Amino acid sequence: MRLLALSDVHVNHAGNLAALAALPPHPGDWLILAGDVAERLEDLRACLELLTARFDRVLWVPGNHELWSTGPSRGEAKYRELVDLCRSFGVDTPEDPWPVWPDAPDLHLCPLFLLYDYSFGPAGLTPAEAVAWAAEDGIRCVDEVLLHPDPWPSRQAWCDARVRLTAARLDALPPGARTVLIHHWPLRYDLVRLYRIPRFSVWCGTRQTEDWHVRYRAEVVVSGHLHMRATDWRDGVRFEEVSLGYPRHWRPENGAEGYLRQIWPPLTPPPEGGTGGPVWHR
Repeated sequence: MRLLALSDVHVNHAGNLAALAALPPHPGDWLILAGDVAERLEDLRACLELLTARFDRVLWVPGNHELWSTGPSRGEAKYRELVDLCRSFGVDTPEDPWPVWPDAPDLHLCPLFLLYDYSFGPAGLTPAEAVAWAAEDGIRCVDEVLLHPDPWPSRQAWCDARVRLTAARLDALPPGARTVLIHHWPLRYDLVRLYRIPRFSVWCGTRQTEDWHVRYRAEVVVSGHLHMRATDWRDGVRFEEVSLGYPRHWRPENGAEGYLRQIWPPLTPPPEGGTGGPVWHR
């Protein structure tokens, strides 16, 4: 029995959907689906049909692509539609009770939805200034047009509300409980490595979660969004970036199977000293 993870499968790309369809059955295994599955509900539905048939249990968190809106459902309403669809397949969401790993009753698997607040950039910038700073380097994000925060006045305000809500839930875990923290966006700024578009970092997370891996006794932190697969260690905690990405970001000969990351049980011990540079996964 294993806990596996994959994110950023972007099934609107035909090759990506075909790769998921070619996955073999994984009896006994659970799958984390860490956001950016699809922009359209019907594509998310098709993906969930495939994956829930292949894995014993699926856990999902939203990415920015799922939250994009071109129709009447925006912001919180769009998010609730996504949650309802996942629940119709028995998929765990950030709104559900967090499951406990069967072989480790103190290990809580915690799907999170926190969004971002533009703080992953130079300190002290307002959100508008952060967007302008990125634009100086020719960087713009579709979220500014399609990711609506309704009924919140801004994406930053929505993020702040989600952080408060989620921290209260994590604070209520039993004393000594261990966690696997699952989020689409990275929880730490120093893990955002975007060498070609570094100023895109402002759409990649919030500094409010920098210490959550320690504060909430994480064994592993799972994220995607960057399309830069890597394993990192901070304070003895393993961080896994588990993106598949657009077709140019992965090798078809490996199939989707070749990009599933094993989250639990752990495969390797932490490096000496509890920290270390990234181990890249090609």
